[in-house]
Amino acid sequence: MIPEISLVVPVMNEADNVEPLVEEIARALDGRSFEVLYVDDGSTDDTVSVLAALQKTRPWLRVLRHAENCGQSASIRTGIDAARAQIVATIDGDGQNDPADLPRLIDHLAATAPTVGMVSGKRMKRQDTYMKRLGSRFANGVRSRLLNDGTTDTGCGLKAFRRSAFIRLPYFDHMHRFLPALMQRDGYQVEFVDVNHRPRLHGASHYGNLDRLLVGITDLAGVMWLRRRGRRPSAVFED
Repeated sequence: MIPEISLVVPVMNEADNVEPLVEEIARALDGRSFEVLYVDDGSTDDTVSVLAALQKTRPWLRVLRHAENCGQSASIRTGIDAARAQIVATIDGDGQNDPADLPRLIDHLAATAPTVGMVSGKRMKRQDTYMKRLGSRFANGVRSRLLNDGTTDTGCGLKAFRRSAFIRLPYFDHMHRFLPALMQRDGYQVEFVDVNHRPRLHGASHYGNLDRLLVGITDLAGVMWLRRRGRRPSAVFED
């Protein structure tokens, strides 16, 4: 049977976070028709073996593996390409996103018009270091001013969107940080929902302020170009 919801979870070296998060996801989506697609992005720890053990008792759990590390955007695209549901949600694999917020995002999207392509989480009371919050606030402010996409938290991994809308988007590395702007470029509306944020209990973050800043400058210029070059008809008629 085709599930109603596909949840994509990109991971890289998150062995200690896998089982607790899988259990929370199961509780959050209990009573719904769903599948969970973990996409391992070249982990060098026990992430894949932990997932393989969990699959034995969870038929809704699917595991996709990259032969080498390709980044979070590639992992998200791999999961969405393989997803069977028309409504797809994403959540970070480090446990900082709260799976209990998933039903609100999914139900919010399901209740909107087809012109709404995505509902994105907005993290409240972020549980990160001061420097990480400061760097994120600066980057979000610059991006929002230049792209005018209405989002103040593009880094939140909790999102729900129509699969048909996502697969039309231009792909490039780090595109996941620009999804609201890219959705709007294709004529979709984007709505935002406040979500919980939690401290990381296991492992270490794979991102820092400096590396995100360096790649972000180039990416931002590229997205600005894509938005300027995007043209679409206001209506399409068939004779």
